[in-house]
Amino acid sequence: MARKLRFVIIGAGMAGMLAGIRLKERGDHDFTIYEKGDSVGGTWRENHYPGLACDTPAHSYTYSFATNPEWSAFYAPGPEIRAYFEGVADRYDLKSQIEFNNEIAACRFVDGRWRVTTTDGREDVADVVIAATGVLHHPNVPDISGLKDFQGPVFHSARWDHAVPLDAKRVGVIGNGSTGVQIVSAVSKVAGKLTHFLRSPQWIMPCPDIKYAEEDKTAFRDDPAKIEEVRNGPDAAARRARFTAAIIDMDSPELEEIQTICERNLEESIRDPALREKLRPDYRAACKRMVFSAHYYDAVQRPNVDVALGAIDCVEVNGIRMKDGSFHELDVIALATGFKVDQFVRPMVIEGQEGQSLEGLWQEHPRAYYAVTVPGFPNFFLLNGPTGPVGNFTLIDIAEAQWDYADQLIDLIRKGDCDAIAPSMAALEDYEARRTEAAKRTVFASGCSSWYLDKDGVPQVWPWSYDYFRAVMAKPDLGDYEMMQGQ
Repeated sequence: MARKLRFVIIGAGMAGMLAGIRLKERGDHDFTIYEKGDSVGGTWRENHYPGLACDTPAHSYTYSFATNPEWSAFYAPGPEIRAYFEGVADRYDLKSQIEFNNEIAACRFVDGRWRVTTTDGREDVADVVIAATGVLHHPNVPDISGLKDFQGPVFHSARWDHAVPLDAKRVGVIGNGSTGVQIVSAVSKVAGKLTHFLRSPQWIMPCPDIKYAEEDKTAFRDDPAKIEEVRNGPDAAARRARFTAAIIDMDSPELEEIQTICERNLEESIRDPALREKLRPDYRAACKRMVFSAHYYDAVQRPNVDVALGAIDCVEVNGIRMKDGSFHELDVIALATGFKVDQFVRPMVIEGQEGQSLEGLWQEHPRAYYAVTVPGFPNFFLLNGPTGPVGNFTLIDIAEAQWDYADQLIDLIRKGDCDAIAPSMAALEDYEARRTEAAKRTVFASGCSSWYLDKDGVPQVWPWSYDYFRAVMAKPDLGDYEMMQGQ
């Protein structure tokens, strides 16, 4: 007879919802999802800045079991994505099992089970913990001298204040990753003056601004195979293979193709030679996470837009002064400065066997065996955990594959083959050694500064192909795991 397990899921974003749905499909109804916010959606709840959109094709950014024929565009806007997750949560009756506005403070493995404590002092006990906290949830606020002294509104892109009017205002946007590029593209249409502050320029990959007409949506509704064609058809598979080949080998012809496309986009889009050179990066395309945009180069050529390239010296009460002495008067500052991407479940206290601290294990950098499991932390599973393919493939596809992998391990507990399971330290060390060597050959290690790199300059990402990822996730190597009884 199968053992009935109690689950705690941390986070009601994309991955946490996935875990809850899959558990219900298996008949595992004894679970609670703890969510620090007041609704589902994770990063799509917290981010609602102007111009927000997904840079993954919309039909690829859906659960395989909950496709959506109603997307308005090839690249879906943020509000639609949030609405999609809200709709999925309702369809699968997840909200009744979510504790909203309740954050996990600590998880401790005691006497074979996880003791979970929330920030309001409540306790829960679980056989299995699923950590689905994601990566982009701790805003990174830069330490810029004088930032707190600015007399106007200052807010991070993930804390956008829609009560602040931007029409005819002097707006400064700091940061030029995907978020900064999207904000500039949108806000430049309404701001009186917009200044985009760049430490270094980005290569911009052009992308089609395709809107789906009603007849397109009707076709998707009537024939789900058309959605599958967009998701996994030959063209989609070929694009995925080319991109993967490019990023895992900095000397590949596929990367040269990306470089050529980005260079051509810059040359053909920016008319002013001085601005063109200001926007030309001195590193290879895809070294940083690729930025896709159909509108950024048009935006920076508007007469009300200025590009401030270089280091910021300080923020003064009425603007920003650069290291070169130039000064930009501003009414509003928006920080598109990313997230603390090495946090994952932190600052939660996670203690495994014999009181081992996850913080201690992660002292050098976060690590997990194939991004899912951690030695010394039995029955603890990460979705989109450290060193996963966050910049390689669609995150939903990643999470679904990781869940299938984790569920095979959990099934050993269900069936009574063991009471607890965790990878060996030897397995993690072997994985990290292989991954580190491979990561040094990726484009992420080709000579730029990015959030992918650890303090030693090693990319903390998946360095292998999509096919290898799917193969590894398809079946855990139980020889790398320690199965424990009587925990």
